[in-house]
Amino acid sequence: MHYEIEHWLTESKYGEIATVETLGGGCINELSRLELRDGGSLILKKNHHAPDNFFAAEATGLSALSNANALRVPSVIHQGSNFLLLEDLGQGQPSATYWEQLGMGLAKLHNKEYPQFGFTANNFCGETAQDNTLYKDGFEFFANRRIRALAKTGLEKKLLSSADMDDLDFIASRLAHWIPLQPAVLIHGDLWSGNIHCDNHGNPALIDPATYWGWAEAELAMTELFAGFDKRFYDSYANQSAMGADWRERVPLYNLYHLLNHLLLFGNAYLAEIRNITARFAKRNK
Repeated sequence: MHYEIEHWLTESKYGEIATVETLGGGCINELSRLELRDGGSLILKKNHHAPDNFFAAEATGLSALSNANALRVPSVIHQGSNFLLLEDLGQGQPSATYWEQLGMGLAKLHNKEYPQFGFTANNFCGETAQDNTLYKDGFEFFANRRIRALAKTGLEKKLLSSADMDDLDFIASRLAHWIPLQPAVLIHGDLWSGNIHCDNHGNPALIDPATYWGWAEAELAMTELFAGFDKRFYDSYANQSAMGADWRERVPLYNLYHLLNHLLLFGNAYLAEIRNITARFAKRNK
């Protein structure tokens, strides 16, 4: 075990570690449960190759989500350069109202509007740096800091062609043609099923955020990237929000960002889907 962690636990009166249980589910960080001799437990996220400020950025995002009082979020117990110690929320089976709670909680999170798009600091989506430079205009923010930023990196890494870049730039410059005007709200930023945790009471909690002030529709779009959530979630969210009934028509545009991110993180398996979207939105409208 990391000496810094053991030393901090002892000095902070948490006590000694009794056992360490390796947990699955993470493709970037090592995850484990630390059982303490006094009977308590903590979750340790560790990554010896984490980029600078990686865990500090996550701690900031968790704090912002927690302060919104919309859904349960693990408290940050301690932060190091290459680890986070988090509150252990336990692990249970989803309650009968699990999906409804998630929908209502997310709608509550998205209810408060913010004056700018971006965030208080830059952070990460996975291990990809996420530029949260502040913008008044949501179209400019998403075009420049989401689509174009990642497309440029993809071109530099030779994962995208110059023709791909032209198509993505075309779409980025015309987002207002398809996407309605929306306010900036606090979003989790990487909301797929792997980042929703069922706590020991069977209730949903948010983990592993890529938090920023962005479009609520972009948040919902991410939930559909990998098979989607239970219908009860979407019904519950719709009942608590003013979301337009046609939001699914715009899902591919929002998910270009996450597909580009997956292209950078995991390679060419995501290129065909990116090109399917550009064929639909770029070439059809030229």
